[in-house]
Amino acid sequence: MIPAVARHRTALVRTHLSRPLATALADNLLGPSQTLLDYGSGRGDDVRHAKALGIPAVGWDPVHQPDGPRAAADVVNLGYVVNVIEDQAERAACLRQAWELANRLLVVSARLTWDARDLVGRPFGDGLLTRTGTFQKFYEQTELANWIEQTLEVRSVAAAPGIFYLFREPSAAQDFLARRVHTYRPRVRIEPQAIYESNRERLEPLLDFMTAHARPPRPSELSRAAEGDLTTVFGTIGRAVRLLQQVTDADLWQQVTIQRRSELMIYIALSRFGRRPSYNQLPASLATDIRSLFGTYQAACVQADRLLLSCGDPAIVLVSARSASVGKQTPSALYVHRSALGHLPPVLQVYEGCARVLAGTVENANLVKLSVTQPQVSYLSYPTFERQAHPTLASAVTVNLRNLTVDWRDYRQVDNPPLLHRKEEFVGSDDPRRELYARLTKAEHRKGLYADPNRIGTRSGWESVLAQAGVTVQGHRLVCRSARTSSSH
Repeated sequence: MIPAVARHRTALVRTHLSRPLATALADNLLGPSQTLLDYGSGRGDDVRHAKALGIPAVGWDPVHQPDGPRAAADVVNLGYVVNVIEDQAERAACLRQAWELANRLLVVSARLTWDARDLVGRPFGDGLLTRTGTFQKFYEQTELANWIEQTLEVRSVAAAPGIFYLFREPSAAQDFLARRVHTYRPRVRIEPQAIYESNRERLEPLLDFMTAHARPPRPSELSRAAEGDLTTVFGTIGRAVRLLQQVTDADLWQQVTIQRRSELMIYIALSRFGRRPSYNQLPASLATDIRSLFGTYQAACVQADRLLLSCGDPAIVLVSARSASVGKQTPSALYVHRSALGHLPPVLQVYEGCARVLAGTVENANLVKLSVTQPQVSYLSYPTFERQAHPTLASAVTVNLRNLTVDWRDYRQVDNPPLLHRKEEFVGSDDPRRELYARLTKAEHRKGLYADPNRIGTRSGWESVLAQAGVTVQGHRLVCRSARTSSSH
């Protein structure tokens, strides 16, 4: 006898927006200007939280909200629904129905295999029947992507582990992928000339555009208000552009051009995964950037493909890592803070981007480990990186580019987790916190705390070294225990 599956028991009570919708919100794909349909809304908490943010949202659920509207919306969320449907044909039909209702974007999420590690149940169909009578199908990241694309015949984009985006318009997908390239711009230094100073606010939109695109704007690329302000004062946009070029550092625009070319090559290289868009499928502004900086889209694609091919050469990856101006070097890897990824050589940015194509953006990960001994990228979460001088590792998501696997490990319950030293090595040279971190490192060096590197790599080892030296760390300062004791009296 086939046991009955209690699907309704999988509906959770949420005190905040679910991870898929929070991810779409963070990626600027969901907001008050887009309508939302939560397809399989459970108890309706996501709808309630979305409305509180000003998002026009409705929900439908076959058990909890059967009378809810199933009308088309800009964004449709199919959040952790397909993994609770035990019938494979019905599961695929559910995905197709949700896609039919998505005018602009479908967000699909499901539980991954690492969620099953502590779950008790027995095999049932292609999943697991739990003790409470619910069904769960656990996916590998690539398995979920392949199933979505085979079912809908539409390319999906990995947004995060277990979360995928499907865009109705190919150009919208390309715009999102282009925005995911890590960016870096040298700080703009402008001489305090009177004509600029008196028109600083008017010129700011133009300066922002030129530093982002490495070119002057075309007609209508600035807002009407910004164009009107500039033409009123300068007569033409061209005259305003020439003023900015006169009052900025001579090499600024050359650096901006180099960075923008690298960003575009990285985006085009990563677009090789799936079906690379034709030139006509690109957003107009993106297409203009490419034509302006490469001459033709074909020339840009040739250079980008060479860059992508370089990522498969271990020697090139190793040389690029060893020559990187940012990051902490170890014999087997390069560790970089996420804020400094834009400082990496293009080869390493594509290397990391390949992992993101597979896994999506790993939330809360603030350090990236680029392996130089095997094709592997790890996303490390140190929640107290900003506050603590020596933060401990909370979790790690590892993407193996050879085996196409995504794995997760939790360190929060580990008695003696790894911890960080020399935080200044992970961030960029112009990071305002770098000097603070470096001062502490110098003080710790002078005290001889780094004499035994193997001992200080974990929390207990580091604490024992501090105790032996008679010092403690307060904030980002090294303090003698005797001084701390006397000051407390």
